[in-house]
Amino acid sequence: MISSTHDERMHDERWNGRLWAALTVLCAVVFLDALDVSMVGVALPSIQADLGLSTSALQWVVSGYVLGYGGLLLLGGRTADLLGRRRVFLVALAVFAVASLLGGLVSDGTLLIAARFVKGISAAFTAPAALSIITTTFAEGPARNRALSIFTASGASGFSLGLVLSGLLTSLGWRWTFLMPAPVAIIALVAALKFLPKNREERAPGGYDLIGAVTITASMLLLVFAVVEAPEAGWGSARTVGSLIGAAVLLALFVLAERKVKHPLVRLGILRSGPIVRANLGLVILFGSYVGFQFVAMQYFQNFLHWSALETALAFLPAGLLVAVTSTKMGGLADRFGTGRLIAIGSAALAGGYVFFLQIDAHPSLATLVIPGMVLLGVAFALSFPSLNIQATNGVVDDEQGLASGLLNTSGQVGGAVVLAIVTAVLTSSTSADPLDGFRSAITVSAVLGVLGLVIALTGLRGSRRAAAVEEEKVLEAV
Repeated sequence: MISSTHDERMHDERWNGRLWAALTVLCAVVFLDALDVSMVGVALPSIQADLGLSTSALQWVVSGYVLGYGGLLLLGGRTADLLGRRRVFLVALAVFAVASLLGGLVSDGTLLIAARFVKGISAAFTAPAALSIITTTFAEGPARNRALSIFTASGASGFSLGLVLSGLLTSLGWRWTFLMPAPVAIIALVAALKFLPKNREERAPGGYDLIGAVTITASMLLLVFAVVEAPEAGWGSARTVGSLIGAAVLLALFVLAERKVKHPLVRLGILRSGPIVRANLGLVILFGSYVGFQFVAMQYFQNFLHWSALETALAFLPAGLLVAVTSTKMGGLADRFGTGRLIAIGSAALAGGYVFFLQIDAHPSLATLVIPGMVLLGVAFALSFPSLNIQATNGVVDDEQGLASGLLNTSGQVGGAVVLAIVTAVLTSSTSADPLDGFRSAITVSAVLGVLGLVIALTGLRGSRRAAAVEEEKVLEAV
């Protein structure tokens, strides 16, 4: 049985079949969550043609999911701590399955967007619940690192391979991109009922922070709404400025409330941890820069080079395969070299991959440009994504594992929305006669973020060395 009690946690590498089955279920669900973020991209032109959606309405097929996911992740993580991780995971997974089925059957754009929003909400509860189940099941150290490396690699693989799978399914019909997750989610739900424990699940002490939940959720929703709508409404428009000011005011009210309430939704003291803050900033940059790059690359490959949906999807395959193949190795590497070093190397690969793609021209070489660039991005995700998850949850007590997981996932989703809006604005505002200049300018945004991520990673690495030196001095003084 899997238990969240300290004495029964898995410390060694000998996992039984039931434990592997539970981990597989959790990995399958995070794979589906990540798949839904990227899989709809290739299908958008077909959806627009079939349902007669305007460009403005079409973006909400993507943005609806991001709004639900990014806006409610903190609430989802804390709810898992308070109500029980298994219970929250099962209910949210059932909602995800139903919303997937409805999304593939509707023939109205508004209903499709609504289904996407509901799916995003359900993912906001399944993702932190699944991650906190793992972090409270496996003891901190090699066992947890191994489990987290497999779990996070599943998410990264789902995101990377979503485009490839979408290219295949779209050739059959765009509805299959929505219907396919439904039976997988149902199978995962049945398996979860069997393999996740029914009893002895510890819940966090304390009550509900309704003020905190309302203010932070509204702030995140308003922020994501503002940046998603800004390219069309204008960054200086009253709607955009008003939304950003509203988000800032709500965030300030949230911080004030968390300082006053007896049982806060977010214990602000968790943000005093340098490694946790750097992990969250790292995921903002990793996920945000890649979402922006992916959008630009889709435009470049399909609209400029006139590649088919499948050809475009296959261009991203090297990165996805690299992440999938190396999934079981990252935990061991984190044990041996530490998360800081892996994040630094991954950040260097991320920045290098974007800089590499600045060489794009009218006739890009697969052998010398596309594949090497994608391999670098695959290395970045393979090294950084599991390491950031490990770093963000290490040292966090069981009662706040859902909170730490929700914070990290929120960072990724909000980062993706913000950077995508910026990249879109750069791309659409280009006045150059040569469209390649616009593509390069937009990719430069991701490249600059990649360099910033490397600086943050190196700062953390230097801080870790300084802390280790201080500890060594203390030991010597004690002797």
